[in-house]
Amino acid sequence: MESQPEGNLVEVFWSAQGEGSFVGRPTVFVRFGGCDLRCRWCDSAHTWKSSEKCRFELEAGQQAFSSEPNPTPLERALQGIEQLDPGPDSFVSLTGGEPLLQPEFARGLALETRARGRRTHLETHGLEVAGLKRVLPFIDLVAMDWKLPAHVSPAQVGSPAPEEFEGLHRSFLETAAGGAQVNVKVVVAFDTSPEDLRPVCQALNDLAPEATLIIQPVSEAGRVRAADPRSLMTLLRACEKDVADVRLIPQTHKVYGAL
Repeated sequence: MESQPEGNLVEVFWSAQGEGSFVGRPTVFVRFGGCDLRCRWCDSAHTWKSSEKCRFELEAGQQAFSSEPNPTPLERALQGIEQLDPGPDSFVSLTGGEPLLQPEFARGLALETRARGRRTHLETHGLEVAGLKRVLPFIDLVAMDWKLPAHVSPAQVGSPAPEEFEGLHRSFLETAAGGAQVNVKVVVAFDTSPEDLRPVCQALNDLAPEATLIIQPVSEAGRVRAADPRSLMTLLRACEKDVADVRLIPQTHKVYGAL
């Protein structure tokens, strides 16, 4: 009998989706440990490194948890999802950290989640093309970041370098659009210009014209200063000319204080 994969997880919990085109939808989040980038505006820096323990929410939305050591068996992660009793058409979000750094575990989790009738949502930095190919057959929505190099640095030697981002993002986007619905999120700050967003818009036009572009203002809690309203409108207006479906959406979970 083939052994099931194990993974490094930070937490499994239920909440409202705080970002993107399905904002506000009830979602079970499976947060992976480990990331190979260091984004200055990251709101989950505790996931950058592998976690010693995974915490499981005991009852949906109540923020009471049990804690168990990693690695987490696939079956235990699935039990953690079902314990939260998600609705029949709910999303299960694979998030991080970076889920595609653990492609076999992410694939197993997505496969089994889909088999149980849930919709699968992958949140990713949009650089791990090989990992995406392993997971994509079992993903309904790919929510990929488009990283602007000014605010991102690699975690270590061997991580993608900022000058590689555009090429890797284009390849990732083309692959994702061939198998799932796609959102492309770009986080913008006080110094983001329409010129910075032109490669994003061009890639969407070239490779995924039906994808949604999400312009997400950086949170004030980050280490990068937020854009003012006029600058945000300038960015939205510029992208509207090139992308069929572009939306300006902040992180709504910051408003109601959820996880």
